[in-house]
Amino acid sequence: MSAKPVPDQARIVIIGGGAVGCAIAYHLTQMGERDVLVLEKAQLTHGATWHAAGLVGQLRGSRSLTRMMQNSVALMDRLAGETGQETGWRRVGSLRAASSKARWQEIRRTATTARSFGFEMHLLSAGEARDLFPLMSTDGVEGVAYVPSDGYIDPYSYTMALAAGARAGGAHIREGANVTALERRGRRIVSVTTDQGVVKCEVLVNAAGMWARELGALAGVPVPAGAVEHQYCVTDKSQNIPVDLPTFRDPDHNFYLKPEVGGLVIGGWEEGTRPFGVDGIPPGFGRALFDGNFDRFERILLPAAQRVPVLNELGIQTLINGPIPMSPDGEPVMGRAPELDNFYLACGFTAGVAASGGAGQAMAQWILTHRTSLDLWPFDVRRFGEHHMNPRLLHERCVEAYAAYYKLHLPGEEPESARGVRRSPMYDALLQRGAVYGSKFGWERPLVFASAAGTTAAGFDRPGWRETVGWEHRQVRENVALIDQTSFAKFEIHGRNAFKTLQWLATNDLDRAPGSVIYTQMCNTRGGIEADVTLIRLAEDRFYLVTGSGFGVHDGDWIRRHLPGDGTVTLSETTSARAVINICGPNARAVLQSVCDADLSHEAFPYMSARTVWIGYAPVLAVRITYVGELGWELHIPVEYAAQVYETLRSAGEAYHIADVGYRAIDSLRMEKRYLYWSSDISPEYTPYEAGLGFCVKPGKGDFLGAEALARQRETKPDRHLCTLLLAPDTPLFGGEAIWADERIVGTTTSGNQGYTVGKTIAFGYVPAAYRARHEFEVEAFGERHPANRVDRCPYDPDRHRILS
Repeated sequence: MSAKPVPDQARIVIIGGGAVGCAIAYHLTQMGERDVLVLEKAQLTHGATWHAAGLVGQLRGSRSLTRMMQNSVALMDRLAGETGQETGWRRVGSLRAASSKARWQEIRRTATTARSFGFEMHLLSAGEARDLFPLMSTDGVEGVAYVPSDGYIDPYSYTMALAAGARAGGAHIREGANVTALERRGRRIVSVTTDQGVVKCEVLVNAAGMWARELGALAGVPVPAGAVEHQYCVTDKSQNIPVDLPTFRDPDHNFYLKPEVGGLVIGGWEEGTRPFGVDGIPPGFGRALFDGNFDRFERILLPAAQRVPVLNELGIQTLINGPIPMSPDGEPVMGRAPELDNFYLACGFTAGVAASGGAGQAMAQWILTHRTSLDLWPFDVRRFGEHHMNPRLLHERCVEAYAAYYKLHLPGEEPESARGVRRSPMYDALLQRGAVYGSKFGWERPLVFASAAGTTAAGFDRPGWRETVGWEHRQVRENVALIDQTSFAKFEIHGRNAFKTLQWLATNDLDRAPGSVIYTQMCNTRGGIEADVTLIRLAEDRFYLVTGSGFGVHDGDWIRRHLPGDGTVTLSETTSARAVINICGPNARAVLQSVCDADLSHEAFPYMSARTVWIGYAPVLAVRITYVGELGWELHIPVEYAAQVYETLRSAGEAYHIADVGYRAIDSLRMEKRYLYWSSDISPEYTPYEAGLGFCVKPGKGDFLGAEALARQRETKPDRHLCTLLLAPDTPLFGGEAIWADERIVGTTTSGNQGYTVGKTIAFGYVPAAYRARHEFEVEAFGERHPANRVDRCPYDPDRHRILS
């Protein structure tokens, strides 16, 4: 360990000398930043990196995330030659076996996604896979995925090469520098205190791995990252093991494998692992391991031996049991912490070695340009909320995410741990009426009502959905329904400059009378959509904002960072103060009018307007708006009145056979109306003009954030457009499928679902502008191509007669 004192100052300080921290330092120097300091409390790789298995797999569920992993492999390909230091990188390819029909269906779907963004992946027969991996038994193998560019790497050598590259670019690395305190002034960390001195800094990066939560506490920033035990073994050597085997995974048998100098490395993701560091990590823990748990490891090794019989002949040379970082959903935690202006997070990496190259590049871009070249929302720290920071919830979810790593992930699946955390006032009443709940941002939300017409289950073929979801869908279209949407994130923005600030952030024109409802996007300087929200003008200087359940932290952070610093605007989250009941359908007015004191006629209460009314005994902010494409009102109710309002509406609706409806029906309904969902259909990667939301952009209102970029695009025309495609009923689409035209892939679907009223499967997807006039496409689902017809308007009620009735 170095005894050199730390420098007095550094512009960017990275805490953590694992693969991720060193990769960030490397990429910062590659982008021209020289004033970089890495602080490592022990030695480089200590913690989780040094004992990592080192498998590198690239394919993920989206283009951006796969691209990040591809960037890692691109760095691994060149790093040894660039630095002169061997990394142990072996590009031997990877095999993923399907030992069940459901898994093979999942892999075929993954192959479709891979093709949609040009990623090389091959589907092999069991026999073809055995030619590449002679040790496997083909019994019960439905098929195998082969990715030739995957491989494995030596974590220690790779990290040392990253460190060498960072040093060559001007970065400094100090080992043996234990961080003991962080000095915070306002919304910034200004210095780092270590046992080797104090460093002033402009930017601080938390890449502390399993210590990330403890380091965050020093900054007053809760970090949703824990750690769990992970085991793998190294077998004895054998002459029966061929040279240059590809890596091998059989998720149905819950194991991974890589060659190891004449032997094999076997690991997996068993149920019942133990969390680590719940009450803090012991002082001095660094290059340390736990005692092996052979009883637990047997759950991995025995199934692995069924697929790779040679394991029955090999002894275990070493059983390694070490801590690995984990987040509540199993994905990394990246980005700028919403609590501070200069504190970045790069932690919670379960596959940190594999992801480090691409993650380091993304973090360097984030730090230096405040943007990344990829849409990394699934990794963004702002996807988590306060409840995720609860130690009990955090570690329960970490253990569940660990065990789910190789489980079959079906559309509609829900977490099992840490349930019932946030409940609306209608929770018990809806449960008694058959609500099947799902979890969203801690909220229990009704997905479907099983008592309505059967039930639904998770599955690629949406088992039972036509009966249950289709029935609920029709109640909204043909009658009247209630939907509990209490989980909406809600904010109030008020103050002397509230209008001016929001007018600058919004693409739409907010200069409207109090009581107006405005649907708008908030864009970045490139015109990308950072938020998709509804604003209600309550008064000249007071606005009420509504956004999606899981987007409150993100959208609140975006607005907060653009508030004036003079105190003339206040942003307050009011999510927990108001419940929301959506009453919708052609009979919604009749039911609501019978218990409401206000005139609800279209003339007196027009679409996109709001006012406070009395319903029963309750004061309610009634908002005439829809996300399902029917006449209706969102009723925003003080929580203490919500149960009474629900009971009042249910009683009034009995004569109409009013129904309760869940979120699965909402998704079907919104797709028939071409209503978009942020994070899938729209995101910072797409502009309003590309998404068909140009009607929300008002260039004549004056300057606003993103106006210049959008003006350029308006002149030059977008080079891609979001289109709506109709396919045969029950085509299994979920988003991520390849769109074909002229025998080549021209785009990727962003959403897919059944349209129960129009009798078609509906998909959204971006295609190049050259295909804007084309109507005939194909969409590939599970390896099969299905005819798709593009429609120029929304499939249901394009003239909005229902909404404006």
